[in-house]
Amino acid sequence: MKRLIYIGLLLTLFTNCEDVIDVDLNTAEPKLVIEASINYFKNTAANEQSIKLSLSAPFFDEIIPPANGALIQISDTSGNIFNFIEENNTGIYNNNSFIPVIDEVYTLVINYEDEIYTATETLTSVVPIDYVEQNNEGGFSGEDIELKAYYNDPLGINNYYFFEFISDIPVVPTLAVYDDTFTDGNEIFGFYTEEDLEPGDIVTIRNYGVSSQFYDFMFILLQQGGDSGGGPFETQPATIRGNCINTTNPDNFPFGYFRLSEVDELIYTVE
Repeated sequence: MKRLIYIGLLLTLFTNCEDVIDVDLNTAEPKLVIEASINYFKNTAANEQSIKLSLSAPFFDEIIPPANGALIQISDTSGNIFNFIEENNTGIYNNNSFIPVIDEVYTLVINYEDEIYTATETLTSVVPIDYVEQNNEGGFSGEDIELKAYYNDPLGINNYYFFEFISDIPVVPTLAVYDDTFTDGNEIFGFYTEEDLEPGDIVTIRNYGVSSQFYDFMFILLQQGGDSGGGPFETQPATIRGNCINTTNPDNFPFGYFRLSEVDELIYTVE
């Protein structure tokens, strides 16, 4: 009986120690989030393009509110103007007549709630992915599947690459950026591994040509959001600003980036 009473007291003690802790996070006024990625896939017309506008939300909110009612246009140096029209109050704005020209400079202008946001960027070319090499003995266990997507970097030109690996298994796409500072003119590769990858799975590999400014932006973003963060020499967390500015009220700066890329896509079936 004494033993049962003792066990009961212990269970009561442990149960009483389970308290719900409400985290009181700081709040701020919502900011405009601009997802303006113009992608010119090789061997396509690339006339249909979309821009997504949303508003920043508290950390624990499950719904990201769209930014409705904006006026959006992109113009080039030849005087062409491409208007983007919102689709059913979704915050997604579409254009079906965009004209992509490699090395052309484009300017984005967004009018949202009587404030003007602008950005300027160049449509950057990219070399094709030549082939994919598979290694079935990768990772720490020696049992993970690794993929290397090889491409030849042009000699004597500063190039910056943004890789996206999308698998048909339920995992978050893998993103990576590369530059040719130490590999100029050589055959190099984008690297992908996923421990749940198995033969027969489909991996979509995309290589984007990007500017040096976008490379810097994405490099810092991946450093702060990656699994390897937390070391003594890691980049310190900070608000990362893209190339979009608020010309009406600079203090009310937006999040996001205006990027234009030529894209090479390769769909690979794991062997």
